[in-house]
Amino acid sequence: MSTTLQNDLLIRAAFSQQTERPPVWMMRQAGRFMPQYWEIKNKYSFLEMCKTPEIAADVTMLPVDLLGIDAAILFSDILVTAEAMGGDLSFEQGVGPRFANPVRSFADADKLTTDCLPKLEYVADAIKVIQQRLNGSIPLIGFAGAPFTILSYLVEGASSKDFKLTKLMLNNEPKLAHTILQKIADVTVEYLNMQIAAGVNAIQLFDSWALALSWNDYQEFSHYYNQQIIAKLNRQDIPVISFCKGSSVFAPIMAEAKPDVISVDWNADLKNIKQSLPSGIAVQGNLDPFVLYADKKVIKDKIIQLFERMRGENGFIFNLGHGIMPDIPFDNVKYAIEVVKEFRY
Repeated sequence: MSTTLQNDLLIRAAFSQQTERPPVWMMRQAGRFMPQYWEIKNKYSFLEMCKTPEIAADVTMLPVDLLGIDAAILFSDILVTAEAMGGDLSFEQGVGPRFANPVRSFADADKLTTDCLPKLEYVADAIKVIQQRLNGSIPLIGFAGAPFTILSYLVEGASSKDFKLTKLMLNNEPKLAHTILQKIADVTVEYLNMQIAAGVNAIQLFDSWALALSWNDYQEFSHYYNQQIIAKLNRQDIPVISFCKGSSVFAPIMAEAKPDVISVDWNADLKNIKQSLPSGIAVQGNLDPFVLYADKKVIKDKIIQLFERMRGENGFIFNLGHGIMPDIPFDNVKYAIEVVKEFRY
């Protein structure tokens, strides 16, 4: 698939091939830091935006047109799988996602359906519209939420600072946790393979809340399922990126799932992580997003410092250690991307 792309830097880097410079995209690159995003958001609810292919395509294309990044990422949300399984999902301004029917018992778990691909067809439709608009210019990244992260939202019923209810389930009712996690994993495999069939060029698995887990719990309740998912993907020519907050700690286990790329948070030295991984696994990251609030000189210095550290390493995709915050100045994001694109090894 990469042969048909006019700019296949991301695909080459993901497969640990040589690139003339690091490719750049940023998590949450189509979002609330953009005035153009708000022009759309003020007309529709967040879920309407996700579920209307033309609107999802409009938002996906914003950073392509305005920032000139090296990859687009599908505009959607990690919780669409949980909703399709039966979660009563809503998004509240200033609060975030909420599930009106949290999953906290075997009876609740039984109600979760795994036969829900038809309900997610709008995502495949959006991918087709986006690929028509991209017209082979850059790759499109599809994604899904990893089972542990989805479980935490379903159990807590919303975002959480301490994941108390989730951890209580892992400790007191591990069988219940595994029942739910297996259902989510089964849906996620089908969902990502649907995205691949619809035409995405790469996949990212987001385990946003893995950092809440201890080493042993990460292996049992997160890695076990992520490994299952990655093994069952139709990944011919499709690189798979594995991301979690906590990757600086969990990278050695993450590598066992055999992703093509591990996306690293900003707590680690990227070169040390890269050199500790099996050869053929690329790294993505890992600028602290808070750097993008700083003066432009600082932004440039920090990016160049990272690039000099990674000089000579094949398999490096520039990104942030997590997503762009809503109030980061748009001009700073644009400037950071220009700095990356001007760099040459």
